[in-house]
Amino acid sequence: MLTLFHAPRTRSTRILWALEEIGEPYTIETVTIRRSDGSGAPDPRNPNPEKKVPALLHDGRLVTESAAICLYLSDRFPGAKLGPGPGDASRAEYLSWLFYYAGVVEPTLMLKLRGQADSDAEWKRAYDAMCARVGSVLRAHPYLVGERFSAADILLESAFQWGRAWMPQGKEIDAYIERMSSRPARLRSLAKDGAPPA
Repeated sequence: MLTLFHAPRTRSTRILWALEEIGEPYTIETVTIRRSDGSGAPDPRNPNPEKKVPALLHDGRLVTESAAICLYLSDRFPGAKLGPGPGDASRAEYLSWLFYYAGVVEPTLMLKLRGQADSDAEWKRAYDAMCARVGSVLRAHPYLVGERFSAADILLESAFQWGRAWMPQGKEIDAYIERMSSRPARLRSLAKDGAPPA
């Protein structure tokens, strides 16, 4: 059984989307977390060692961190085609995007939102390089891994949803966001999250 420990309108919403794409039965355990505005509190029922979300429990095994959960789900449920499996020629590209998102996209975007990418030359270079890389790929291909939708797109689309003004711009980017936003699994996940479709 798959159980997602989830807090509405957080990073765990993207894992709801991934679970909807897979189509396997799962349950949602809604937990409280400490929010960035100081509200909320850690929930003792949350198995995540840091009491954050997402946390996925599958057959007694715990997986945390969005990129790790996306990789776990794409490997564990290959029939859903959420990512190229071992031996696939595009596997390296897929893995690179999963971890580029976790290690570069989200951290530099957070620095931009906090104003640090504007006041520090090194962080500004990192932020500009991230925007250039993401933008160039999405202008050349419909998805991060060429012609194939993958869990890496789920991660990236979540950044566009909460940080659109600070991400690459252009008609190809708008078309990418529309492709992602209109996926039935995404719409179902938003309904379960309680957030309105964007």
